[in-house]
Amino acid sequence: MNTIIFTIATLSVLGLLLAIVLYIIAQKFKVEEDPRIDTVEALLPGANCGGCGKAGCRAFAEAAVKEGLTSLFCPVGGNAVMQAVAQALGQTIEDKAPQIAVLRCSGSCSNRKKTNVYDGISSCAAIASLYGGETDCLFGCLGKGDCEAVCQFGAIKVNQQTGLPEVDQDKCTACGACVKACPKLLLELRNKGPKDRRIYVACRNKEKGAVARKGCLVACIGCGKCAKECAFEAITVETNLAYIDYTKCRMCRKCVAVCPTGAIHEVNFPPRVAAVKPATEASVSASASEAAKQAVPVQKEEKKVEIPVQKQ
Repeated sequence: MNTIIFTIATLSVLGLLLAIVLYIIAQKFKVEEDPRIDTVEALLPGANCGGCGKAGCRAFAEAAVKEGLTSLFCPVGGNAVMQAVAQALGQTIEDKAPQIAVLRCSGSCSNRKKTNVYDGISSCAAIASLYGGETDCLFGCLGKGDCEAVCQFGAIKVNQQTGLPEVDQDKCTACGACVKACPKLLLELRNKGPKDRRIYVACRNKEKGAVARKGCLVACIGCGKCAKECAFEAITVETNLAYIDYTKCRMCRKCVAVCPTGAIHEVNFPPRVAAVKPATEASVSASASEAAKQAVPVQKEEKKVEIPVQKQ
């Protein structure tokens, strides 16, 4: 009996001593955390999407408090959240133009014929690691929906008829998850533009013109007509592929009109109005002459005058 009591007492004393030691160590090495981190985290949307470049909203809040907001932006919360965070930290920031993910590929089923059939894991990453895809275009969309799978906001869906993903501009937060998931680098974050209008080259094919057109009917052939037409130097052509810099583009749409393959897309623009050529004096004279030729002459009826004959 005495042995049991002695054992219990010894363990109790030992536990108490260890607790005291742990308390002293914790007090000595404890890290004081800025309470503003909790404040900033509470203002964030809590998506933990990584679109800001940090591991999550908590990491974003820590960076905001310690490093400032100069190089930080929460794409999900947008300018409203960033202004609230700046106010909480006593800082000032400028609003950033809202962005959206765009697909730089027009290789639908009708534009890009299949030359082989893939029978394996339904994943773009898996296909890309094995070979170029099911068509002759080695740069086009693989259509297995890796981008759709990683989107937390339901903003991107693969259209089963065209085989291409479509972005819902009302749901897209520009978090960039789909951009990172695409093994072909076909998705890009671009400014939404005024009135949600955008112009971009929907192609990534770097093959020469004839080879590119063989793989896809609407591929960019690198002809350079768009670059020559642009008065703002917003278009560059490198390695047989045109690219439009959205920071320089003025939405004039002249490049769209001269593109021979239709590789340049214009989004949310009003329908084009057919230009009416002003009538010139020569055209008016020609029209009048033609009308005169087609006119049917009206013959006048001749009146017969009878002269009475006098009898002798």
